[in-house]
Amino acid sequence: MTVILFIIVLVLLILAHEFGHFIAAKMTGMRVDEFGIGLPPKAAGWKPKGSETEYTLNWLPFGGFVRIWGEDMDEESATDSGKDDGRQFGKRPKWAQALTLIAGVSANAIVAWILLSVGFMTGLPMSVETAPESANVEEVGLTILSVLEDSPADEAGVMPGDVITALTTNTYALQNIALTSDVSDFIVAHGDEEITILYKRLGEPSTLTVTPKEGIAEGRPAIGITMDMVGTVRLPFFAAFGEGLKATWGLLVMITTGFWFLIADIFKGAADLSSVAGPVGIADMFGNATEFGLAYVLYFVAFISANLAVLNLLPFPALDGGRLIFVLIEKIKGSAINPKIAGALNSIGFAALMLLILVVTWQDIVRLVG
Repeated sequence: MTVILFIIVLVLLILAHEFGHFIAAKMTGMRVDEFGIGLPPKAAGWKPKGSETEYTLNWLPFGGFVRIWGEDMDEESATDSGKDDGRQFGKRPKWAQALTLIAGVSANAIVAWILLSVGFMTGLPMSVETAPESANVEEVGLTILSVLEDSPADEAGVMPGDVITALTTNTYALQNIALTSDVSDFIVAHGDEEITILYKRLGEPSTLTVTPKEGIAEGRPAIGITMDMVGTVRLPFFAAFGEGLKATWGLLVMITTGFWFLIADIFKGAADLSSVAGPVGIADMFGNATEFGLAYVLYFVAFISANLAVLNLLPFPALDGGRLIFVLIEKIKGSAINPKIAGALNSIGFAALMLLILVVTWQDIVRLVG
């Protein structure tokens, strides 16, 4: 059921992206021949009376597409001189072409903004330190953010999302935790003892034991966790949309920075793709988010939507960013790019993307099996 739900979410995000292209193309006078849900082959189609656009339902339930006349930059479109000749993508003003390409990315950013805003209205987990001053912060607890692989915490079974309620040894106990430093100091003070952690996982109380060790954190014993005081932040309607916009911008900046360093490492030959997730890995993370509740699902889907926005804006052939580069080149040189060259570059770019997805998906499968 989780896989089906994830596929539906992914399809809706892709359709939102394509709908952005669709609306912008219509507004700028381009002829839109088809708006498809799913990928061909076609299962059914409907063309309203007086409409130039056919709306289709296709057999492969993986996203959707919009077919704008002349967008493929093929030779047939370049030489066609029918009655709608001036409505081809390539023959509209450059600003209209750029707007149509950017509209898909913008749609994904808007979806992320809406989801985060709804999250703030219903209650979104957030660090107490970064919570807005006007926010109502409830259910504050010391939450595990990450667990270092092969650390004492990892071997003991500590997981991200666990909320620590108390720490005890044979002689001492730490309760009513108010600061992350309280836990760090307790671990340092009892670095040679077995520590019992009392925690809640998905609201259910439990316990486990862990023994700190040296070499994880510089100069002190540690168990291999990062943590923060996290609470549920709720905001009124208008404030929620304001904070949602700030959070969306923060996500876009963070994701863009991540892509920048990844691409730089690829050119250096030092890229670590183990930290990159493909469709299988993202589906697994989505399943984890559903276990924590609606707020985490809203945030995770917003995160995926923001990723789609940044990914599509990369200046790479076959992506919207690559098409924007073509538009810029044509504007500078004052003439169209040779359709054969443009088509070849897009085909190479698409093949490279498919190869990357296959490699990352294989890593996802190996990681999950392991």
